[in-house]
Amino acid sequence: ELGIRIPRPLGHGPSRFIPEKETIQVGNEDTMMHTLFADSFATLGRLDNVTLVMVFHPQYLESFLKTQHYLLQMDGPLPLHYRHYIGIMAAARHQCSYLVNLHVNDFLHVGGDPKWLNGLENAPQKLQNLGELNKMLAHRPWLITKEHIEQLLKTEENSWSLAELIHAVVLLTQYHSLASFTFGCGISPEIDCEGGHTFRPPSVSNYCICDITNGYHGVDEIHASPTGSIPVMKCFSLLFKSTESVCEVEALMEKMKQLQECRDEEEASQEEMATRFEREKRESMFVCSSEDEESAPTRDVSRHFEDTSYGYKDFSRHGMHVPTFRVQDYSWEDHGYSLVNRLYPDVGQLLDEKFHIAYNLTYNTMAMHKDVDTSMLRRAIWNYIHCMFGIRYDDYDYGEINQLLDRSFKVYIKTVVCTPEKTTKRMYDSFWRQFEHSEKVHVNLLLVEARMQAELLYALRAITRYMT
Repeated sequence: ELGIRIPRPLGHGPSRFIPEKETIQVGNEDTMMHTLFADSFATLGRLDNVTLVMVFHPQYLESFLKTQHYLLQMDGPLPLHYRHYIGIMAAARHQCSYLVNLHVNDFLHVGGDPKWLNGLENAPQKLQNLGELNKMLAHRPWLITKEHIEQLLKTEENSWSLAELIHAVVLLTQYHSLASFTFGCGISPEIDCEGGHTFRPPSVSNYCICDITNGYHGVDEIHASPTGSIPVMKCFSLLFKSTESVCEVEALMEKMKQLQECRDEEEASQEEMATRFEREKRESMFVCSSEDEESAPTRDVSRHFEDTSYGYKDFSRHGMHVPTFRVQDYSWEDHGYSLVNRLYPDVGQLLDEKFHIAYNLTYNTMAMHKDVDTSMLRRAIWNYIHCMFGIRYDDYDYGEINQLLDRSFKVYIKTVVCTPEKTTKRMYDSFWRQFEHSEKVHVNLLLVEARMQAELLYALRAITRYMT
């Protein structure tokens, strides 16, 4: 009546993949979650959808928020506007407009120069020089050498200090992996963000075409039959899927049991373990998304980085051989942690805590089963991701991966970790069909942290080689 356009949310809930009624509702949360929501609001000035999905796992969310707060707001080598701009650069590499838009606002809020947002070429040369490291970390971290580090540290008036570079590397890896979480969980933009609202009035049937494109059909699907019940054929289809999914869970638990028995009975030789790693590494190259078409980034996001054609490529394609990265030679626990903590105090500790929580997090459940030891499954997921990055654990039998992770799950993992912008709801729905959404979110936390640690290992090893 007053001529004011009223925005309506485009999505329904914080995730396009998880029905709103199955997310944790603000107002119904327990004391710990309420405190986390309050802390998140105080830190970020909003309660964003990433937080509303991560809160399925409050212990992890608490560690994540602490790390974010320290990296973006506490004392550190880099000025505040640089931190948010680096976040924009990192998120843009994966076309993650959700994170880009959030940090554009934060960048301006802390006094960043709006001209920088017109394109990376308008930012200071020092930040432009970070572009090469950004693209390699995001897509092919195994190519990073000490020479790349030397170029950044010895560029006369635009050089980075070691402490500044460590801060930048942690921010880049944090936002590459957060882009994986954003796409992997189908995070929707908030109503006040670009792409999160429409000014069109609701249609007569209570939802408009934008709802359908967001994968929401609401109760209208049920109303498709005159009696208001689910059509018979659909009912049989749902029943079949449900039975098939229950069998899937039982089969997975049986495989875990058999593998444990095999472990107890015999141990493979070091040569056999190395062969199994190489086989899994080769096989991982042939796992690719069925939605593997090239999608050109929009100008809106691509202006924040150079070389838009540069993307993920398997490390052994086109006859190129990358030496295996042996964790026994350079690990996070023995090498990376101390380097980060020495040059950027307390951050090593925060990252270490975050890695450990994601890796060890368990409620001892699998779908409808309780009192289950899931450590074997969690390790298989973590080590498969590191295997895709050419990182090997000498004490792990890579033959277990093929037993525990089926092809649809591997497709989802590789897409979320390597090309997250190509993740679809169909991929999310197709793995672990009988599992809770909270369990699938936990999978994403494992993917995020394993990916971040893999990127960090390559960057920190190159920095260590430069220093020595």
